[in-house]
Amino acid sequence: MSNVQRIARNTTLLLLSNAASFVLGFFITMYVARQLEAEGFGVLSLAIALTAIFGVFADLGLQMLMTREIARDKSLAQKYLGNIAVIKILLGIITFGLIALAVKLMGYPSETVKVVYFIGLSVVLNAISLMFYGVFRAYERMEFESLGLVLNGVLTLAGAFYGITHDFSVVGFALIYLIASVITLGYSFFMSIWRFAVPKIEVDLQFWKEALKQAWPFGLGLFLASVYAWIGAVMLSRMKGDEAVGLYNAAYRLVYMLQVVPLAYFTAVFPSMSRFHVTSKDFLRFTYERSFKYMLMIGIPIGVGTTVLGGKLILLIFGGEYYQSIILLQILGWSVVFLFVNGVFGSLFQSINRQMIATAITAAATGLNVVLNIILIPRYGATGASIALVTAAFAGFLINCIWSSRAGYGIPIKSFFNIFAKVSFASAIMSVFVFYLKDFYILALVPLAALLYFIVLLIIRGIDKEDISLLRSVFVKQKANINEEEHDTG
Repeated sequence: MSNVQRIARNTTLLLLSNAASFVLGFFITMYVARQLEAEGFGVLSLAIALTAIFGVFADLGLQMLMTREIARDKSLAQKYLGNIAVIKILLGIITFGLIALAVKLMGYPSETVKVVYFIGLSVVLNAISLMFYGVFRAYERMEFESLGLVLNGVLTLAGAFYGITHDFSVVGFALIYLIASVITLGYSFFMSIWRFAVPKIEVDLQFWKEALKQAWPFGLGLFLASVYAWIGAVMLSRMKGDEAVGLYNAAYRLVYMLQVVPLAYFTAVFPSMSRFHVTSKDFLRFTYERSFKYMLMIGIPIGVGTTVLGGKLILLIFGGEYYQSIILLQILGWSVVFLFVNGVFGSLFQSINRQMIATAITAAATGLNVVLNIILIPRYGATGASIALVTAAFAGFLINCIWSSRAGYGIPIKSFFNIFAKVSFASAIMSVFVFYLKDFYILALVPLAALLYFIVLLIIRGIDKEDISLLRSVFVKQKANINEEEHDTG
């Protein structure tokens, strides 16, 4: 299987599973938000935000390190699993202790504390599952991770339906997340020992020291990214209360779920980029530049679409109680553009062993986000938190452009403006189409608008011959492999 085909196959699998997770998450968010209303949903959202920030300590970047190193040498799989399993258990205990300390110091009510504890335990278990996902990624067998993602989503949605029919409180809904995480961990453990490697418990302190030394820049970057992503909700809870958090998160969760696209893509492409850094700098540059183009091509129309359809989306999904979330979604939708393209730079720096650059850039964006939240939230509330997030994302993009150029991987200016102009033109045509048909059934309008966008992009050659050739080669080779497998079976 060629590199292009492997990347395409794994990206497709993860996109499909993440699309399924997106749909499941969409319904989970919608039903839970309606059931708990803005204040109760705000408590659950606060718990998710707070534990997401501390949850990074349960991994410390070890998954990224495992994926990179095992992708380069498969014989290391058992060594990494055996040692990191023990490290993860210790880190999980420390992480939960930090979460417990944080809620005690913040003086949250007892109900909020229970919700945070249940979600915190769920996050710790998910971090252990990530260890096994790291092995799946290193072997570039993303179908096993895909099944895990879908399983978790199905279990959570089923639990949400059960909670709604039995009139669960916010504590009951938090317990559902924990149960889903327990079952998903069992699945990932079974798949790992069945198809890849059995984690034989090992305490190699020298290995621990070296692994943590290499992993901590990944971990610090992930911690800063979590702070950047979730600090707005935490600061809103302290400054404006649970209802403001609920309104903000109604919009933010819709935007945040869209990260399944870059997450799936870069999960699939990262092992190959890490390998290309060792074997072929030309392939690495080609993959990086095409990735930038594709993320820009997908991100900009999403920003445009959420601006035009924000009102209809919020009222349809959450109802009139969340009317104030409309403007928040219209602002936050533009963070998607920078979320997508910044993922390109992050994967590049990590694959070329320059993860400290990615960490420093994330730190700068996070610091700016915190400062802007301090300034804007007291006066503008959730709107201020939304503006802060988008502004910090744009600043991160500018810094990424500068440092990628210094690392020898700058995007050619002419190429950038060429694709930017074509994507913007196609997005403008799409926005006019959506604006005049905005009263049309939205579940039909969105795919029609997307189809129009790609048709226009194809006509104006935003999708060029090389893109078409890559796509054709993937499907031709995939068909050939299927025929070969059928022949062998026969």
